[in-house]
Amino acid sequence: MTDPLGAIQRSNAAFIDEMYRRFRDDPASVPESWAVFFAGFELGGARPTAAGGASGGVYGLVLAYRENGHRIAKLDPLGRDPDHHPLLDLSNVGLTEADLDTPTDGQPFRGAFDGTVRGLLAALHETYCGPLGVEYMDIPDRARREWLEQRMEPDHNRPALSRDERLAVLRQLLAADAFEQFLNVRYPGQKRFSLEGGAALIPMLETLVTWALEGGVQQIVLGMPHRGRLNALAHVLGKPLEQLLSEFESNFVPEHVQGHGDVKYHLGYSGVRDTARGAVHLDLIFNPSHLEFVNPVALGSLRARQELMADPHGARGIPVIVHGDAAFSGEGVVAETLMLSPLPDYATGGTLHVIVNNQVGFTTSPEDARLGRYPTDLARAVNAPVIHVNGDAPEAAVRAMRLAADYRATFHSDVFVDLWCYRKHGHNELDDPTFTQPVMYRAIAGHVPASQRYAERLQAEGAIDEAGLAAMRGEIDQWLQSGHQRARSQAAPRRSTELGGAWKGLSWAGEDWSADTRVPETTLARILEALERLPEDFHPHRKLARLGAERLEMLRGDHADWALGEVLAMGSLLLEGRHVRLSGQDTGRGTFSHRHAVLHDADNGRRWIPLQHLARDQGRFTVFDTPLAEAAPLGFEYGFTTADPGTLVIWEAQFGDFVNVAQVIVDQFLASGESKWQRMSGLVLLLPHGYEGQGPEHSSARLERFLELCADGNMQVINPTTPAQLFHALRRQLHRPFRKPLVVMSPKSLLRHRLAVSARREFTDAGFQNAIDDATAREPGAVRAVLLTSGRLYYALHQARLDARHPNVAVVRLEQLYPFPEAELRAILARYPNARDVRWVQEEPANMGAWRAIRHRLEAVLPDGGTLRLVARKAAPTPASGWYSMHVEQERVLLERAFADPGGRPLPHTPIPADAAARGGGRS
Repeated sequence: MTDPLGAIQRSNAAFIDEMYRRFRDDPASVPESWAVFFAGFELGGARPTAAGGASGGVYGLVLAYRENGHRIAKLDPLGRDPDHHPLLDLSNVGLTEADLDTPTDGQPFRGAFDGTVRGLLAALHETYCGPLGVEYMDIPDRARREWLEQRMEPDHNRPALSRDERLAVLRQLLAADAFEQFLNVRYPGQKRFSLEGGAALIPMLETLVTWALEGGVQQIVLGMPHRGRLNALAHVLGKPLEQLLSEFESNFVPEHVQGHGDVKYHLGYSGVRDTARGAVHLDLIFNPSHLEFVNPVALGSLRARQELMADPHGARGIPVIVHGDAAFSGEGVVAETLMLSPLPDYATGGTLHVIVNNQVGFTTSPEDARLGRYPTDLARAVNAPVIHVNGDAPEAAVRAMRLAADYRATFHSDVFVDLWCYRKHGHNELDDPTFTQPVMYRAIAGHVPASQRYAERLQAEGAIDEAGLAAMRGEIDQWLQSGHQRARSQAAPRRSTELGGAWKGLSWAGEDWSADTRVPETTLARILEALERLPEDFHPHRKLARLGAERLEMLRGDHADWALGEVLAMGSLLLEGRHVRLSGQDTGRGTFSHRHAVLHDADNGRRWIPLQHLARDQGRFTVFDTPLAEAAPLGFEYGFTTADPGTLVIWEAQFGDFVNVAQVIVDQFLASGESKWQRMSGLVLLLPHGYEGQGPEHSSARLERFLELCADGNMQVINPTTPAQLFHALRRQLHRPFRKPLVVMSPKSLLRHRLAVSARREFTDAGFQNAIDDATAREPGAVRAVLLTSGRLYYALHQARLDARHPNVAVVRLEQLYPFPEAELRAILARYPNARDVRWVQEEPANMGAWRAIRHRLEAVLPDGGTLRLVARKAAPTPASGWYSMHVEQERVLLERAFADPGGRPLPHTPIPADAAARGGGRS
């Protein structure tokens, strides 16, 4: 009979011998982990082999427990942990039972033990296999691994809390559980997403707040899902109990409510913890039911605060993200957000992640939701340590949080705490979990809560007696009862609408959305002259060498193009001391090679950003290319705008169609955040949009979706046709006393269209025009038909009208689609007293575009006796054709129909040339 284990050991021995030979010849020729391994043996005077006796095996034993001890750690409060793993077998490191009483110095273990292999094994087991199990050996930075070892091994990972600290932890656990039980009794049947089973989260967060106060941290931004949110609001954020309970009572007064509100477990809160040691501002970000999408929003919000605090390394502002185990494993936005964390323009000095590991999703068991044992495997992608901890070991949980906070502060990078717990109820309090997890919930039903177990332990150890425990419970109960009485005896408090902090001086939007955005001509020239200046040793690409000079000549020649209009808008804001943050895929150059906000030295690749060098006292200009993702980058920029209203934040999609990958951010935050949570945002979306024969995924920014989301003055949607219009739209974002999102159906072909230019006076003497009348209609009384359109199609209609000679047709541009410019459009139509034929002409299919959203608004401004009809491509399931020839034919027919009578006859009977569409559309 063969001996497979012996064969494996002999093979391992040969491999180790070969690696050791290479190490002796050239230490740099082997991986760092092997070099450390061999160097440790040589320090002990031993030569490593697969079964090289106690001295060789001890080193391997230490490494085995450092790397794999977490696999048998006592993490599960329900006691379902494995008690054995083959990678931790003595034979796996060349040891046997006979070696256990052999003396050893235990190198490289840093902790104390009795001097034998047996004692070392016990010390390793206590350090790495107790209620704390740490994954960190995958971190490629040796200094970080050694730092963790120095923190964990000397005291065997045992918490060392004073009596007062232990009593504080007990009180927090008791308060967390009592709060949930109180809500269950007083408000049966109401969803609250109880924290029962995971109450250790509260002392963990309290530990972080204490740590922050000790370390001079001024700001903690917290993102978290529903579970435990109410508990955290009550016990960590300091939300008044009567205010929280009034949301259960639903005793609001309509005039006290602004917007439409949201369910209580979506709401955020801001508060200050002020103590003798200092103050820290706590901010829980509002978020919807779309799990994990709050992550980039919270990080963007904190990044803005760090910039306002001049905190480049994130020492004074900390982001904390609480995750659910199932959502962390399943939602793609998690990976997107993690990939942002080390990038300079998204960095926050590291995020402290806490996984509330209920060991079950809504009804889905872990084995059906992920491959491995842990939900945190994704942390390996960012080389972050993971500290797994048993939620029924509150002192270990507190230690885990302290260790994580210290790591984040030391290395300014992400760190994870995986809090193993359970969910006492179903997904919510109305859900019966025994349908799908009967065995698990049978164990939970008989499980003693951590608060009770910890109380019994402290009593047994003499830290508290029965009277002290009763007094503690009585204080908690009194707090709950008095808060409940206040909530029931009075109407819900009026929410303050006064803006403070970075928003002080701003107000909520009223009826007037106008702004003076004119700029003196001298300012425009100053911007362009500064852009023309390059360092003497900078060698621009030969095609861009005269870019600055050409732009100056363009302005002097009274024909500013689209890129120039944009750079003048941003430059003028910067000279006013305001800040601009511009991001998106390929945004530095511009997807269509039009912007060139970042220049690259042709010799050495050095970057030069001209808008950063306008004047010494200018505002901050940041421009960068994002990863090939939409949801997390857009969420980050939205979060930034909610914390810093003084920066013009612009996110540009590579093509407008791609914003649909971030639809959750658009729907649940951008469009509705102010109504639900009273959180304003001035975020600008540049979404390249236009039907130019580039296929179904490079044509439409889904204008219809944005307009469908518009109501109650929640945001602006524009489809501008001139550079000056973009100039004024961007400037008014910061020149109004309020903030609203701006969605720009941004052009592609118009970037270089010969007619899409603006004169100097359009920047210096005018402002944004919600609608633009037909300047060529010099005899309004002769006009019989008015074509209303928006965006790029205007130029195709304009050219087609010229080619077919239609003096009795006016083409009017609707530049802003929401808020709808009713007054301006009514005035324009009144200018044509004999025009009863009004047509809305759009390039999108009839079931897309603006038509369905604005039809009723157009009908409301029709002149008496007027008719309204649609001219569009026929309804289709896809935005555009993928064949260029079909696109050309569709646009030719569209233009012909625009100038035809209801029977299809041209007015007058002059045919539209077949190539009018191509000539009118510019570059395709």
